[in-house]
Amino acid sequence: MNKLKLTPAATVLILRDSQDGMEVLIVKRSKRPPFGNLFVFPGGKIDDDDSSQEIADLCEGITDKEASLKLGLESGGLAYWVACIRECFEEVGILLARKRNGDDLDLDVQEKEKYKNYRERLLKNEINLYEILKKEDLILTTSNLAPFSHWITPEIEERRFDTRFFIAYLPENQTGEHDGSELTHSLWINPNVALEKAFKGELQMIMPTIKNLQQCEGYTSASKLLEDQKKLTNKDFPPILPKFFKENGKWFGLLPGDTDYDSH
Repeated sequence: MNKLKLTPAATVLILRDSQDGMEVLIVKRSKRPPFGNLFVFPGGKIDDDDSSQEIADLCEGITDKEASLKLGLESGGLAYWVACIRECFEEVGILLARKRNGDDLDLDVQEKEKYKNYRERLLKNEINLYEILKKEDLILTTSNLAPFSHWITPEIEERRFDTRFFIAYLPENQTGEHDGSELTHSLWINPNVALEKAFKGELQMIMPTIKNLQQCEGYTSASKLLEDQKKLTNKDFPPILPKFFKENGKWFGLLPGDTDYDSH
């Protein structure tokens, strides 16, 4: 078992308020491992560029010191916010940014084609996020992002991630669209309905996805959920390391706090 190598990663639940109540954007991964054909949230590993001072200088509302404190890290916390924003744009075309003059982006109509082109170039590594921000004189907005949970891949897996889950409130004039490569389907759905479909086997999900959706239960407003999450500290996001064991030919899973967790 690989107990040491953990890849830092960020995943984000993009939320919006609609006539049907709070909705979350879920996406279906392609057949490629490690999450083939599963419904998940946009996200991925932290890239080197996410930690650059250049891009940190374009983050509005939070410093690396503040972000690190929020996650219980000595430093480098802001990279998780940046990774959330970058992954959102790469995977579903949602950009948590505004123009330096204060204007909002309009990725649904007026600026749709321009940013679609930027996104395609970004996915081909022809341009990076910082270069887009400089070209368009943009500032990354972090006020609509908040930490949500902290999950560590079980030791039985070969590829292991130390993943910070966030929630993000969808900006106006943006809807999102899956990339058609890594992601083959996307769906705005009420978290409670998503859970119902998951338990019926209609949407294939892994434990962290289900548990994060369950954290949304009890809320009818995405803005209220974001407001409450922003009040929390790093002590409210303890690392969750699932443990799996085989007994009599069947696999069983345990979470911290479960009976017998410490004995496995």
